[in-house]
Amino acid sequence: MLRTVAAVLIDGVTPFEFGVLCEVFGVDRTDDGVPPIDFRVCGERPGEPIRTEVVGASLIADHGLDALADADLVAVAAAKVRDEYPPHLLEAIRDAHRRGATLLSVCSGAFVLGAAGLLDGRRCTTHWRHAAALAERFPRAEVDPDVLFVDDGDIVSSAGTAAGIDASLHVVRREFGAAATAVIARRMVVAPQRDGGQRQFVELPTPHQADSLQPLLAWLQDQLDQEHTVTSLAERANMSERTFARRFAAETGTTPHRWLTTQRVLRARQLLEETRLTVEDVAHRSGFGTAALLRHHFTSVVGVAPKDYRRSFSHR
Repeated sequence: MLRTVAAVLIDGVTPFEFGVLCEVFGVDRTDDGVPPIDFRVCGERPGEPIRTEVVGASLIADHGLDALADADLVAVAAAKVRDEYPPHLLEAIRDAHRRGATLLSVCSGAFVLGAAGLLDGRRCTTHWRHAAALAERFPRAEVDPDVLFVDDGDIVSSAGTAAGIDASLHVVRREFGAAATAVIARRMVVAPQRDGGQRQFVELPTPHQADSLQPLLAWLQDQLDQEHTVTSLAERANMSERTFARRFAAETGTTPHRWLTTQRVLRARQLLEETRLTVEDVAHRSGFGTAALLRHHFTSVVGVAPKDYRRSFSHR
């Protein structure tokens, strides 16, 4: 069970990626039913300013590297890529990993894990701009430049910027289930999982937050079991079909049909985890209509059939 998260800061840290870790793991959402997390911000010299990538801004870590000793998750945010990393930091990360902690890197944080010798023979990813350099520097790592994140068991790595949200929410879902993930995602106004999951290409990123269509998307989340067409959605958005299709693609990075399919798969996954409904009932409540259609789309997105997924992840 995930109880303690240690976020590591080094010089040149990128505030956005660090902020992702704070938002997902560091905000107390126990009032909404999310289990409590002991969130620690750690650095080599606690109490001293740590330079960020933003000119004129610094951060201060309250904890030293000794706080990694009993952390369940050690998270390394993006930072300026360098030739060498602090030896004490690398040793603390190696010790945590040997002890059984899960490691999470966001964007160029993967270079820290590589420098610690932890990516040898492991699947991983990073920002597409750094992927070739990561592969060249750590030739024994299996770098996949085409995905948003890679879950390789006790090492989870993400691509750049917003992909850190995907990876962090994936860890939450893996540890706490779909309900807790949905709570955090709703508060952050992001999708619990972006269209296509790990199969998405970083060259075609899907924005997490729509702009003018956000009210419509929020309404659709509560209407997934109903039939929707581009015509009906365009009318509700008070747009022509052509304008609506163009705006939807611009703000979500996908088509209305694909967006609905992915959200329905997510709803089905939650129902499979948290209820004892039959697969046929899950299909109806998630908007697929038939078990056959649910199986087709669920297997395409998740990678396993609904019954197999329930067997592994049901909380009932």
